[in-house]
Order: sequence, then structure tokens, then C-alpha cells
Amino acid sequence: MAIVRFVLCLMVEILVLPVTILQYVGIWDSLYKRVFPHLMCRMTTTINDKMGKVKKELFDKLPEFASSSGLTILEVGCGSGANFQFYPWDCKVICTDPNPNFQRLLESSGAKNEHVKLEKFLVASGEDLSPVASASVDAVVCTLVLCTAENVDAVLKEILRVLKPGGAFFFIEHVAADKMTWLHFIQHVIQPAWRYFGDGCYLTRDTRASLEKANFSQLNVKNIVAPLTSLIKYQIVGYAVK
Repeated sequence: MAIVRFVLCLMVEILVLPVTILQYVGIWDSLYKRVFPHLMCRMTTTINDKMGKVKKELFDKLPEFASSSGLTILEVGCGSGANFQFYPWDCKVICTDPNPNFQRLLESSGAKNEHVKLEKFLVASGEDLSPVASASVDAVVCTLVLCTAENVDAVLKEILRVLKPGGAFFFIEHVAADKMTWLHFIQHVIQPAWRYFGDGCYLTRDTRASLEKANFSQLNVKNIVAPLTSLIKYQIVGYAVK
């Protein structure tokens, strides 16, 4: 089976070779970064419709981590601000995303959700949140973001750095299917193409393992089967306390 998977992966690599070349010379990344925000804006509407109950249940816990000055949230990989509607009233939100083309859509979402105060938008990757001061936020949020990170451990290290003592990291992330399933096999086969059309997403990532070995004092996580496309239906939901 391993040989079959290798051969099929190689075939997919050959099929996407033109895209690989465009990526190498910098053309694909430039074009995709302009188009992706608009595609993602449409997709998040569908995701919110199907995952709204999960998001509401999770984010209803956010006020528990507010400090005396209120609740300050850092959203890493904010995209178009799809999570704003689920955030509590009067919270302050700092948003980061490595794609600057999300800013206009993000500001539009902020204007529609007047209960949220959008403090600023920073062009930054999760691996380098240096514009955000250490121990400065009450909560960090990531939803379907860690799958695209180049280094998940580095992102989690940065999240721990910016969180105040007792602050929490809230997450909803898709993970690889069980190794004994056909879906796990398919995820590996199409991964060479998926990375280009999924904004660098890794279908085969075991994000839960990364969370378990990070230096959080408490980890509250559960596995769910989301009502989304099969490739990303296996997800983990929860929060981790610094």
C-alpha cells in the first residue's frame, strides 16, 4: 500500500508541475494571494452556517478569561473576520494575517459587527508575532489556520508568549483521518496538489499532538466530525490555558 501511495503522490506531483514552476518563480503566490481572500470570504459564509453552533459554544467561554481592563483577543490568521459575529460584546480584537489582501474584507466585517472593536490589523505570520507584545492579550484564536503553518510548534510558542498568565488559546482545526482509513490514504495522495489550492494547507497534519506537547498548563480538547467536506471533516475543538 505504501508503494501505491508513493506512485499516486508522484503522479499528482507531475500533474501540478506547471503550478510548481509558477510557485518557484513567484507568480502563483502573487496571483493566489489576491484571489484567495475573495474565495475564502464565500467559503466562510458556508462554514459559519454549518459550524455556527460549534463556534458559539466555544467562544461563549471567552469572557471567562477577561482581565480587569476587559477582554483583548488576538486572532491569528484572521482572514475576512468570519469569527467576529461569535465574539462577546465590547471585546477588543487585534488581527494578524500574512496576506495583506484580507484587510479590506476584514474592515468590512468589523463595520458589520459593531459589538467588536477592531483595534488593528497586522501583516504577520503565526510563527512571528513580534509586533504583539509579550503577555499582552487575554485570548488567542485560531480557526482552520494551524493546518497552513510552516511550523506549528513555533506558532504555539508565539501564542504562549503573547498570552497573559492564565490566558487561553481557542482553536478549531482539522486533522488527519485515522491511519487505517481510506480517507487518510486519499489525504496523502492529493496533498501535493492541495497545498497549492488550499493556501498551503496540510491535510495530513496531527495538530492535536503538537498541542499536547506544548507548554500549556491545561488542555481542553475534543474530536468532532464536522458537517463539512470529507477531506476536512475530522476536527479538534477546544482551548488551552497558559
